[in-house]
Amino acid sequence: MSKAIRIERHGGPEELQLVDVEVGEPGPGEIRIRHKAVGLNFIDTYQRSGLYPFPMPLQLGMEASGVVEAVGEGVTHLKAGDRAAYAGQPPGAYCELRVMPAKVVCKLPDAISFETGAAMMLKGLTAQYLLKKTLPAEGLERGDFILFHAAAGGVGLIACQWAKALGLKLIGTAGTDAKCQLALDNGAAHAINYSTENFEARVKEITGGQGVKVVYDSVGKDTFEGSLNCLRPLGLLAVFGNGSGPVPPFNLGLLAAKGSLYVTRPTLFTHASTREKTQAMADDLFAVVESGAVKIHIDQTYALADVQQAHRDLEARKTTGCTILTLD
Repeated sequence: MSKAIRIERHGGPEELQLVDVEVGEPGPGEIRIRHKAVGLNFIDTYQRSGLYPFPMPLQLGMEASGVVEAVGEGVTHLKAGDRAAYAGQPPGAYCELRVMPAKVVCKLPDAISFETGAAMMLKGLTAQYLLKKTLPAEGLERGDFILFHAAAGGVGLIACQWAKALGLKLIGTAGTDAKCQLALDNGAAHAINYSTENFEARVKEITGGQGVKVVYDSVGKDTFEGSLNCLRPLGLLAVFGNGSGPVPPFNLGLLAAKGSLYVTRPTLFTHASTREKTQAMADDLFAVVESGAVKIHIDQTYALADVQQAHRDLEARKTTGCTILTLD
């Protein structure tokens, strides 16, 4: 048996209930893992609320770390006793113990703690595919400006550091002066408080009127048009989240009028579609963390039983960096 967080219907944080579930043996291509820590992500709130609908009942959670207890037939990259971490589908990480597909699970290097492993997989792999794979038509070179919304969040703080290591000038946005300072402290070249400043005007000022080659936007509806206005001709807007709600339908003619722009709605799991691709992305992430170029900030910790409050704080923008759920 395992303690787990499950919902019976879509709704608010009050739908998150602590229950006992039975966990069996892994089948072909599966493992059983006992968690040490679980990561909290904004996508969890989308799945809970129904923005991303799932059949019920639903056990939430997209990333965690722990120790492999058993492996099923055909699993060769993991064995019982291995330290491991993952970000992957299907949801189900909010628990002590689970059986899951092995292809999304990676061995966790000894130099990286379970807490860091749980905090960084989904957010770090997201930063990896954005900065390394989601690129404008003209590419990115050292010295280029990029705009990154929600720069003090879990993905944002990793991206700030990684972009600096790549020689990019990241312009970060956040909703408070304190969060802006946090982005600057983590490698952002500039930070804009969008609650007191017009981020479009500031981006144009910072870039000498040229705009940026790419905008990475997890906010969605509230920033979409402004993000387009920050792009230089042939620029790319990558909308990878819906923090303020989904982007409404828009006229494609806008992209022509603003300079032959590109828009994409990427997802991590399109990029991490096979075990080999997932491992290569994870190896890149592990290397940059082990080198010290990227530090994972765990700014909030909650017990698994306190997950309702964790969701409330996340949706109220009270969190910075990464958040984990503990199982002790």
